[in-house]
Amino acid sequence: MPTNLAIDDKLLQEALSISGLKTKKDTVNNALKEFINKRKQQEILTLFGKLDPDADYDYKHGRKS
Repeated sequence: MPTNLAIDDKLLQEALSISGLKTKKDTVNNALKEFINKRKQQEILTLFGKLDPDADYDYKHGRKS
Protein backbone atom coordinates (compact mmCIF):
# COMPACT_ATOMS: atom_id res chain seq x y z
CA MET A 1 0.00 0.00 0.00
CA PRO A 2 1.86 3.11 -1.18
CA THR A 3 1.73 5.92 1.36
CA ASN A 4 3.06 9.44 1.16
CA LEU A 5 4.36 10.59 4.55
CA ALA A 6 6.23 13.64 5.77
CA ILE A 7 8.95 12.09 7.94
CA ASP A 8 11.58 14.09 9.81
CA ASP A 9 14.71 13.69 7.66
CA LYS A 10 17.11 13.87 10.61
CA LEU A 11 15.24 11.14 12.49
CA LEU A 12 15.10 8.94 9.42
CA GLN A 13 18.82 9.38 8.69
CA GLU A 14 19.71 8.59 12.31
CA ALA A 15 17.49 5.50 12.29
CA LEU A 16 19.00 4.43 8.98
CA SER A 17 22.51 4.86 10.38
CA ILE A 18 21.78 3.05 13.67
CA SER A 19 19.87 0.19 12.08
CA GLY A 20 22.45 -0.59 9.44
CA LEU A 21 19.64 -1.17 6.98
CA LYS A 22 20.11 -0.10 3.36
CA THR A 23 16.81 1.54 2.49
CA LYS A 24 14.46 4.04 4.05
CA LYS A 25 11.58 1.66 3.44
CA ASP A 26 13.29 -1.14 5.38
CA THR A 27 14.15 1.30 8.17
CA VAL A 28 10.57 2.54 8.52
CA ASN A 29 9.14 -0.99 8.37
CA ASN A 30 11.64 -2.16 11.01
CA ALA A 31 10.78 0.80 13.25
CA LEU A 32 7.06 0.02 12.95
CA LYS A 33 7.65 -3.63 13.87
CA GLU A 34 9.72 -2.62 16.90
CA PHE A 35 7.02 -0.15 17.97
CA ILE A 36 4.31 -2.81 17.73
CA ASN A 37 6.40 -5.38 19.62
CA LYS A 38 7.15 -2.91 22.40
CA ARG A 39 3.46 -2.06 22.81
CA LYS A 40 2.52 -5.75 22.90
CA GLN A 41 5.14 -6.33 25.60
CA GLN A 42 3.70 -3.45 27.62
CA GLU A 43 0.24 -5.06 27.36
CA ILE A 44 1.64 -8.33 28.68
CA LEU A 45 3.30 -6.56 31.61
CA THR A 46 -0.09 -5.27 32.75
CA LEU A 47 -1.14 -8.90 33.32
CA PHE A 48 1.57 -9.67 35.88
CA GLY A 49 0.01 -10.36 39.24
CA LYS A 50 -3.50 -10.57 37.78
CA LEU A 51 -3.50 -14.21 36.74
CA ASP A 52 -3.73 -17.07 39.20
CA PRO A 53 -0.86 -19.56 38.92
CA ASP A 54 -1.63 -23.12 37.85
CA ALA A 55 -0.82 -25.31 40.86
CA ASP A 56 -0.60 -28.41 38.64
CA TYR A 57 1.93 -26.92 36.20
CA ASP A 58 5.22 -28.85 36.10
CA TYR A 59 7.90 -26.67 34.57
CA LYS A 60 10.42 -29.53 34.69
CA HIS A 61 8.20 -31.72 32.50
CA GLY A 62 8.88 -29.57 29.45
CA ARG A 63 12.63 -29.97 29.89
CA LYS A 64 12.57 -33.76 29.55
CA SER A 65 13.70 -35.15 26.20
